[in-house]
Amino acid sequence: MDTHTPSHTGPGDRIASSRAGRCRAQVVLTPGTFAVFALILGLVLVLPVMAQDPHEHHHHHAMPAEQDGYVRSQGSYAIPDVKLVDADGAGVPLRSELADEDKPVILNFIFTTCGTVCPVMSATFSQVQAALGPERTAVRMVSISIDPEQDTPAALKAYAGKYGAGPQWQMLTGSLDDSIAVQRAFNVYRGDKMNHQPATFLRAGPGQPWVRLDGFASAADILREVRRLRTN
Repeated sequence: MDTHTPSHTGPGDRIASSRAGRCRAQVVLTPGTFAVFALILGLVLVLPVMAQDPHEHHHHHAMPAEQDGYVRSQGSYAIPDVKLVDADGAGVPLRSELADEDKPVILNFIFTTCGTVCPVMSATFSQVQAALGPERTAVRMVSISIDPEQDTPAALKAYAGKYGAGPQWQMLTGSLDDSIAVQRAFNVYRGDKMNHQPATFLRAGPGQPWVRLDGFASAADILREVRRLRTN
């Protein structure tokens, strides 16, 4: 009689076998393995940050910068026959005023409550004035307000003092219609003062073409243009 007894595996045997398998599959973290694991973990944490929209971090860089440069062009502008007002409240017939003296003119458009474009341009005019030194009397500088309803003669006088404007640098205001007429004549009218774009105009003398610098021309750029006008 065959006495062979079949083999049976009970629950206890299966648990022991499973534990043994896990023990055999256990991974030992050597220093090299740990370094690889740390690198992978770092990439998992960093990649989502790198994938963010880069524009989310640049929206505050809206202020203009002088290094943006400018575009130079030349043209003729018909100055309207309007009467503006200077910082002392005196009337200034613009057409005849600019045609009265045979000297270079440097002209721009500003408003005294501007917090972006105008402070840069006015600071640049102030630097030009300082660089000219005694020669400043041979050059006429003009800043015309594009916000005459706010820019009273008193406001212009305070603004002129802020930038140390000398007697050769006129600050002009007037009626809204007259200001718009001058802006249109120089093709700088944009309908709203908040759309104001930087531009500087230079002319050697009456009857001569205007040089237009669209953008943020530096004091050195303007001085170079002035010297060019005076030698031509």
